[in-house]
Amino acid sequence: MAELTTLARPYAKAVFEYADGASELTSWSGALATAAAVVQQDKMVTTLANPGFTHQQKAQAFVDVCGDALSPSAQNFVQVLAENKRLELLPFIAALYEQFKAQREKSIDVEVATAFEISGDLEAKLAKALSAKLDREVTVQSSVDKSLLGGIVVRAGDTVIDGSVRGRLAKLAETMNS
Repeated sequence: MAELTTLARPYAKAVFEYADGASELTSWSGALATAAAVVQQDKMVTTLANPGFTHQQKAQAFVDVCGDALSPSAQNFVQVLAENKRLELLPFIAALYEQFKAQREKSIDVEVATAFEISGDLEAKLAKALSAKLDREVTVQSSVDKSLLGGIVVRAGDTVIDGSVRGRLAKLAETMNS
């Protein structure tokens, strides 16, 4: 998985820089999401794996399936990926592109797990506090995790804030045992 992400990174960065320069971040986001979904379909996987097709034929079949979802520049990008035998990287390219886009827009999706359902008002206050702490626009996705005894677990990218009772008890036990 890490190897595929490494291979996808230069393509994602190039697309992001192009889209950013052309002020087309949102349209490219949609095009890449569509392309990533199409490349994972069974029939497309079979088509792309067929050694009897040239890279031009594979790219054309791909573009035909995507239809109007791909702009001419996105179609050119598909051609480049097909020439380099990298169409299977599209899901990774799309994910990396979204990360670059979120960094540029200073936004982040935050997952919040709580022991009980939280109200919309409390969720808004939490989003505001996290927005100030992370210095980004925060979108909160909340869920209920019955395995938590109480408290909250916040996941924002690579950052995890464990304010759960279970987490605090584990820290206490670790401190007592050391």
